[in-house]
This record gives sequence, C-alpha cells and structure tokens, in this order.
Amino acid sequence: MRDFYPSFDPSGHSGPLDQADGLRRLFAGRRRHVLPLAANAHVAFSGVLLDRLAAVLAAQGREVLVVDAANTAPPPHELAGVDLGACIETIAPRVSYLPARGLPPAYVDTRGSAGAFIDAVQAAAPQVEVLLLHAEANDLARLLKHRAARPILLGADHPESVKHAYASAKLLVNRCGLMTYDLLLAAAPQSPRAASIPASLGGCAENFLGALLRHSALVDPAGEIDGPPDAALARLLSEQLALDDSALGAWQPSAPMPLPVPGRPAGRTALNPNRPAHS
Repeated sequence: MRDFYPSFDPSGHSGPLDQADGLRRLFAGRRRHVLPLAANAHVAFSGVLLDRLAAVLAAQGREVLVVDAANTAPPPHELAGVDLGACIETIAPRVSYLPARGLPPAYVDTRGSAGAFIDAVQAAAPQVEVLLLHAEANDLARLLKHRAARPILLGADHPESVKHAYASAKLLVNRCGLMTYDLLLAAAPQSPRAASIPASLGGCAENFLGALLRHSALVDPAGEIDGPPDAALARLLSEQLALDDSALGAWQPSAPMPLPVPGRPAGRTALNPNRPAHS
C-alpha cells in the first residue's frame, strides 16, 4: 500500500515511496507481455475464457494479472485512482485480478492514447509477467495505440457473437492498424458450428479488412479449468508470448481517397483542378 510520507534514514537517504519499489528493482529488465482480449457482450462464458488462459499460463510458472476493464467487469476499488497496487487481489496461485471497469479512459492523453494505464498497472505489479487485458474494442484501441499486438477476439457458437468479434477487429484495424488476430471460441467440442466459425470469421477479415486471423482455439465452458491445454491453445499462447510488443511508432490511419468530381478529369485535385493529384 502506498505511503505518502518518505521514510526517514539517518544517513540522509530517502526510502522508497511504496512497497512495490523493491519489487520493481528486483524484476527490472524482465520481459513482460500484454495479451489484449476484445470483450464480447455476446459471449456468456468470457469469465471462463479468462480463467482458462490464466490457469494455463500459471501452470507454466508465469505470474499472471487479469485486468478486467470490460463493461461487464466489477467497478474498480475506491483506491484505484490513488494506488492501483492496493486494488489487486490474488485469486489463485500465480494469478491475480484487477477490476478496472471505466479506468482506461482516465489515462487518455492529448493524442488519444491510454497506454499510460498499462504502464501504471505494470508499475503497480512489477512481479507480473503476463497481463491479460480484457476490454471493449474502443478502449483497446486507445490502450494499444502505440503498441504492436495481436488482439485475441472472443467468440461463441452463435452468429451475434461472431458479428461482434468481427466488429471489434474492424474497429482495431481502422484505428490502430493492427492486422493480425487470434480467436478464442467458447463452445462445446461437439458443436456443429464451432469448426466453421474460424474459417468464416477469417474469410471476412481477409476479404473486407485485409486482416489475418492467425490462430483459433476452442475452450469448452464445461471443461476443466486447470487441465493441460490442447495443441491449438498451446500454439496460440506460445506465439502470443513470442510477439515483439515494442512501440509501433508514428503509424497513422490512411487518409481516404478524395471522391471524383463530375466533369473533372481523373487525377486532378479539388483545390487546384490544373494540378495533378500526385506530383
């Protein structure tokens, strides 16, 4: 918990202002991962998906923090605006949880980026190696504005959830330029639709967005949370953890091409009809 009064040292050295300072020093330089998950209001078992991912990663010996900023998440603790670390609760060995509904917009800067929220969470929990970031697509667009990432879309075996997953990808393509995605599908193994959903969603992403659905994995909502992952889920997580999530730099969405004006030859600009559009 944060101590607003610096500790006194007779030698004149000021101690750390919070108890996480020692942990930050201990884990300095350790590679940390952010796995963004696009919340989907049409997936009834999204909590099961988060639990499953966290359990698999914890079984690998990784410290995991689930940051739940979705609209369905619990409200944040009243101390969230002062001390995020005090709001993090341990829910299982190597797994902790931060309710964060509505918190990312509070960190938005003048450029529209909420990346400072991720920095603040990682500073509050320096021992965490994997941050599972569950948020609506519009919040993810702000959080990932300057990050390289492959968002994980959530879906279920009914059409509305697939439409919502596609809409999330479309928003992130347009606002962040993120062009690769994974899919985590909550469905029973015997579902007749489960096998066709990744191909259908991937085809729409490719044909209409120019984006790629790289991997998909099925999670049985009635299955064991702590069981070993199947090959598809293991591959999805392995590649997620291998991603280089360094900054994207100054990517900006492409400006739309001007519409042709009737009666004007193609290739002339609207402001100066005598000047070629590209010189």
